[in-house]
Amino acid sequence: MSGERRARILLVTGLSGAGKSTALRTLEDLGWEVVDNLPLPLLDRLLAVPLSQAAGEGERPLAVGIDARTRGFEAEAVLARAARIGADGGLVETLFLDCSGAELARRFSETRRRHPLAMDRPVADGILRERELLAPLRRRADHVIDTTATTTNALQQDLRRRFAGHTNAAPTLTVMSFGFSRGVPREADLVFDMRFLRNPHWDAALRPLTGFDAAVGDYVAADPAYEEAVGRIEDLLLLLLPRYAGEGKSYVTIAFGCTGGRHRSVHVAERVAGRLRDAAFSPTVVHRDLAAPVPDSRKARQSGQAGTDADG
Repeated sequence: MSGERRARILLVTGLSGAGKSTALRTLEDLGWEVVDNLPLPLLDRLLAVPLSQAAGEGERPLAVGIDARTRGFEAEAVLARAARIGADGGLVETLFLDCSGAELARRFSETRRRHPLAMDRPVADGILRERELLAPLRRRADHVIDTTATTTNALQQDLRRRFAGHTNAAPTLTVMSFGFSRGVPREADLVFDMRFLRNPHWDAALRPLTGFDAAVGDYVAADPAYEEAVGRIEDLLLLLLPRYAGEGKSYVTIAFGCTGGRHRSVHVAERVAGRLRDAAFSPTVVHRDLAAPVPDSRKARQSGQAGTDADG
C-alpha cells in the first residue's frame, strides 16, 4: 500500500439512528468512494488495492462505514487497523455520529424500526449496549457530530463544511437552449423564456442561420430589452449558484427557451455560459434542439402563428 495508498481514509461510525447513512450519502455526493458495513477481515484487503487497479478513477478519498452491525466488529480491532494504516503512511480519520438516548428512542419509535442490538428487547437496551461497544471509537474520534438537535439538512451542511474541501463539491452546471415547440426540458431547474426578444426567423436572410452566427447575435442584441434583461438574468444566476452549492445540490440545469431552439435561446445560452466562466464557474453547454428540422414558415402562418413566433 505504500506510495500508492489513497490520499485519505475516513472511518464513519456512530450510534444506530444518529445519521451514519446520511453521512455516507453526503460524502458520496462530495465525490468520496464509499463502502458500508464491510466485514473487518476484508478491510485490510480493500485498502491494499493499489490505485492503479481502481478503474482509472484517480485518487479519491475513501469513506468506510463501520458500526456494531459490522461482521467481526470490535472497537479495539478497528483502532488497531487504523493505527497500522497510519503507520504505513495513510491518512486515517474517524467520524463519530452521536445522539442522546431519548432522541434515538424517539427516532426508532417514529420509523417503527427495531434497534439492531435489541431485536427482541426494549430499544433503550440496544442503545445502551451499542454505546458501550462504540465507546473506544467515540473517545478516539477525530470528528464528533452530535445530531440530537440537528436536522438532516443541517447535518449535510456540517459535513460539507468539514469534508468538501478535499473534493470538488461544486454542482455540475449545465446551460441549455431549447425550443418550447418541442417541450420544456424536464431536467431544468431554472427556465428563462427568451420569446420576448426580436425573432430572427422573420428575417429571410437570418432564418437559415443559428444563434452561433454573429448576424443573428447582433439582431437579437439590438432588441431594446435585451441588454438589461439578460444582464439581470446573469446577475441572478451569480447570486443563486453559490447558494445552490451551499445547499449541496449536485446538479443545476439552466435552460433558455425560444420557439424553435435555434436562434435566440442559443445566442443567450452561449452568452450566459461565457459570463459564468468569467466568474469561475464551469458550465457545460447543451443545445437540445439546434439540429432539429426547421419548420416550414408557411405552415406556421397557416396555423395562426404568423406575426408572433415561429422558429427562433
